[in-house]
Amino acid sequence: MTISVPPDDAGKRLDQFLVGHLTETSRARVQQLITEQKVLVNDAAAKPSQRLRGEERITVIGSPQAAPLRAIAEEIPLDIVYEDDDLAVVNKPAGMTVHAGAGASEVQRNRGTLVNALLHHFKTLSAVGGELRPGIVHRLDKATSGLILVAKNDEAHRRLAAQFVQHQVKKTYVALVHGWPKKDRGTITSSISRDRVRRTRMTTRREGGRQAITHYTVQERIDAKPSKFAQLEIKIDTGRTHQIRVHLASLGHPVVGDALYGAPREIRSGEAGVISLPRNFLHATGLEFQHPRTGLPLSFSQPLPAELQAFLRQISAAG
Repeated sequence: MTISVPPDDAGKRLDQFLVGHLTETSRARVQQLITEQKVLVNDAAAKPSQRLRGEERITVIGSPQAAPLRAIAEEIPLDIVYEDDDLAVVNKPAGMTVHAGAGASEVQRNRGTLVNALLHHFKTLSAVGGELRPGIVHRLDKATSGLILVAKNDEAHRRLAAQFVQHQVKKTYVALVHGWPKKDRGTITSSISRDRVRRTRMTTRREGGRQAITHYTVQERIDAKPSKFAQLEIKIDTGRTHQIRVHLASLGHPVVGDALYGAPREIRSGEAGVISLPRNFLHATGLEFQHPRTGLPLSFSQPLPAELQAFLRQISAAG
């Protein structure tokens, strides 16, 4: 697609101009195309903020519309902790998105998800969450590992969802954060909203957000000179987007590996030198709820995955 810039549009930003001419394309998608160098101005790559002078030739290489979201059965290994006719409990690895979402290409948006793996393995899942989220009762962030509950039929889904609403489901996480919290235990009650500027972030700095409650207990304080870390056990009463990550960051103790909320990408740790963790140090280690059919209590736990255990050993050895 090629667009000629009229002289009257001189002075406009490139992204503003394209939003006005690609009327069915979102501003976010326009900026994504420009950032990925799929928009050329006179055959040269440009920035979203570039000011137009008029009479340029703009070439859009990528599709103005993002690939549609779909749930596709894929043969992907699953770590199934428990399964019966009504539900399954799965240990999700870090790096796997729960369902189709953001991404420029069809592969990025739709492939490799937990939903796709579930569809291949179980064939039939509950439809309460819609076509894109079959079986999904709650979610974990892409960079978070651990236990996630899946409903196989609609009745089980509705009953499990009711337990979440009534705060009857108990979820336990382990996190490693930068620095040492002042108190050995505490509760964070700051409301959470979407950040007005960076839409991929959440924030506790706006009024009128959604209620969120996070309880933490310090399990261990690690002095990996010159860096300090604290391993926390976390329980949450609510399940807001990025809740644990944004709450801990609001205390000045971001989760290790979580660059979105202020954690450094690299860490200096004594004799270990410069180390990094290519994921968030956040793991859903415990899950308790009542079986949706029998009402019997169920409790599951999973240890830290190997990469997090290895990271702990690395920084502990540097102390």
